Amino acid sequence: MLRSSDPNRVIIFDTTLRDGEQSPGASMNIEEKIRIAHVLEAMGVDVIEAGFPVASKGDFDAVREIAKTITTSVVCGLSRATKGDIELVAEAIKPAARGRIHTFISTSPLHMKHKLQMEPEDVLKKVVESVSYARRFTDDVEWSCEDGSRSEHDFLCRCVEAAIGAGARTINIPDTVGYAVPEEFAALIRMLFDRVPNIDQAVISVHCHNDLGLAVANSLAAVSAGARQVECTINGLGERAGNAALEEIVMGLRTRHDRMPFTTGIKTESIMRASRLVSAITGFVVQPNKAIVGRNAFAHESGIHQDGMLKHAGTYEIMRPESVGLTASKLVLGKHSGRHAFRTKLEELNYELGDNAFEDVFVRFKELADRKKEVFDEDIIALVDDEIVRAHDRIKLVDLEVECGTRAPRAKLTLSIDGEQRHCEGTGDGPVDSAFRCIKTLFETTARLQLYQVHAVTGGTDAQAEVTVRLEENGRTVNGQGADTDTLVASVKAYLNALNKLLVKREKVAPSAALA
Repeated sequence: MLRSSDPNRVIIFDTTLRDGEQSPGASMNIEEKIRIAHVLEAMGVDVIEAGFPVASKGDFDAVREIAKTITTSVVCGLSRATKGDIELVAEAIKPAARGRIHTFISTSPLHMKHKLQMEPEDVLKKVVESVSYARRFTDDVEWSCEDGSRSEHDFLCRCVEAAIGAGARTINIPDTVGYAVPEEFAALIRMLFDRVPNIDQAVISVHCHNDLGLAVANSLAAVSAGARQVECTINGLGERAGNAALEEIVMGLRTRHDRMPFTTGIKTESIMRASRLVSAITGFVVQPNKAIVGRNAFAHESGIHQDGMLKHAGTYEIMRPESVGLTASKLVLGKHSGRHAFRTKLEELNYELGDNAFEDVFVRFKELADRKKEVFDEDIIALVDDEIVRAHDRIKLVDLEVECGTRAPRAKLTLSIDGEQRHCEGTGDGPVDSAFRCIKTLFETTARLQLYQVHAVTGGTDAQAEVTVRLEENGRTVNGQGADTDTLVASVKAYLNALNKLLVKREKVAPSAALA
């Protein structure tokens, strides 16, 4: 169990890889999950919920591989209150230096009647059985009461007391459907502290959803009421309206330490790196006005605001951009910059690349610098992320030529597929459609295009375009990303990246346990 000697230390439990991935279209492959897990570990996340092993073989493998490579964070897997689920999680986290089994069951009258079709006494029995069984595999067991905020207080207290008695050392109280309001949720936490006799034997956790836009407010209210673990995600990613955003929780505690005298172990300078990585991998673009990590979070356009900022930054900024990993400088590198300067910049941006990967990115940086008048940090980030995303692709772009305008659009495309070059010429309803039709000619697929999204990395007509493509094939949904100063090239890269992910997904087979 994680418990600090500091009574004001808040444990950060990140569920981006589990609950965040449940967002429609946010599916990640194993390599992507491992990359995110390493960034989470480096930024000081206490617990990484790596997946729901019973959901699929891919989820089981992801939890197991993350458990093998993470050394400082606790690696956690989610399970229902069944022996089969618990055994799968135990097997998945076995390689972890520190592993946790997180088991849950619904406790609200609505869920028990319509979802579980169980009587309250049977649910209570399941609580004890599941926690006791999980304790056979690890001392670190977390129990959650799904739909806890809508549960009857008497029954909730009995379940919490029973779970602690059975050996759970973290008790999580979720606001599963985002129904609570801050004072109400804080009162719920205070009620548990007042009424559960053995509550001092466990860390109280909260997991809030954002259906009413109150996930962060509810989480912070719960911390003030005594909770010492917060379950959250990068960028607030999650099903429906999402989860409490890690960056908002952490920076809220840091910035308003005068009202909330609590601390975390998060290295806040890594927040932007984590945000951009999750956004790039999932294809979920962060809204410009998103707190902490949005493009406009530290931008000032109003004349009055600009005047104030020039006189004293504190007039309109309650935290420094550098505190979340943003750099104050804008134009940093250019075509005359050398390897040493470029490597130093990568280190400033929290990137660590091997020699071969560094050389590949450096060559692409030089090519970009020749095409752009100004190279910004955002350009370099997009460049590196694009290189990493394409590193293991079996289908790669070799050459693209497009004719468009008043004449019928035409694309000439050459791809390398498993090392073999193939060429196509074709037409379509526009330059992008022409290129995508060529891809389908060279690599036959039934995948349907569900999303095509373009945004500029920086300002200016020479800005790099970041393109996200979402493909669906036989119920499998994947996102692909690509970046380039040429929007059409970026579009083809994104489409190919999505196709490569589908190739990986085709090879995955659900474990027999998941079919039980």
